[in-house]
Amino acid sequence: MAPHYARSSTSLSASPFLATAIAPAIFVVLWATGFIAGKAGLPFAPPLTFLALRFGVVTLLMLAVVALVRAPWPRSWAAVGHIAVVGLLMHGAYLGGVFTSLDRGLPAGLSALIVGIQPLLTATMVGPLLGERVNARQWLGLGLGLAGVAMVLADKLAFDRGTFGAVMLSVLALLGITAGTLYQKRFSAHADMRTGAVIQYAAAGAIMLPLAVSLEQMQVDWTWQFIAALTWLSVVLSLGAVSLLYWLIRHGAAAKVASLFYLVPPFAALFAWLLLGETLGPAALAGMAIAAVGVAMVQRG
Repeated sequence: MAPHYARSSTSLSASPFLATAIAPAIFVVLWATGFIAGKAGLPFAPPLTFLALRFGVVTLLMLAVVALVRAPWPRSWAAVGHIAVVGLLMHGAYLGGVFTSLDRGLPAGLSALIVGIQPLLTATMVGPLLGERVNARQWLGLGLGLAGVAMVLADKLAFDRGTFGAVMLSVLALLGITAGTLYQKRFSAHADMRTGAVIQYAAAGAIMLPLAVSLEQMQVDWTWQFIAALTWLSVVLSLGAVSLLYWLIRHGAAAKVASLFYLVPPFAALFAWLLLGETLGPAALAGMAIAAVGVAMVQRG
């Protein structure tokens, strides 16, 4: 028997412009800022400790929101289990893999490029798992998106610095966010996002905290930079961007939503240029344009 979920009153047909234009654009911009915030906070805390703190903060914030609005909880333990699995994949595996790979010296560009394969990986799986059809135009758009991301990050790749273990951690992140996207679409598409967030972040934190205790010294330098990074990642990314991602998954095809991730590395590079002084060459600018064209082809396919 399929689990029962509290349904959202929001519908795609009620706000097509919001679903097809404004919401994806906001998501890409917010998700890309996570690169800047993570880079700013990691020097002051070990990666697993950083994430354990982030998950704990978000869980408490969402519990307050749930209590304030009296959001409905899942009606069965099976539904709770599905939501927890999404949290372990989307937050635990993805963020844990990215943060630890960067902490081990893997260049951010290489990690982003590995995770950037997600749209292609998702597209190859949506047919047999979800029954979604990816047409030839969308496949071409996915290929262009990957090519654009590679052009943006080409001058940032430094394979001599990456160890096999660090690369595998980024691969873990890739598998986590891909599986999480598909699992959310298949099993938890209609779960209430507020109570769902509590379950997801609590599940991810329940795994991340023991790992931090056993593998790290958990020393945190509480500078204003770290507090600002933790606040931004906890409130804007974990509450705003992730909720928006689940809303997009709920109201759109999985392959279309996944294609948005092609725009994240280019925008992250743009923000790094604006805020951190990192340079963008002609190839990177051309790659941003190609990635945008690829995403447009997927979205309109």
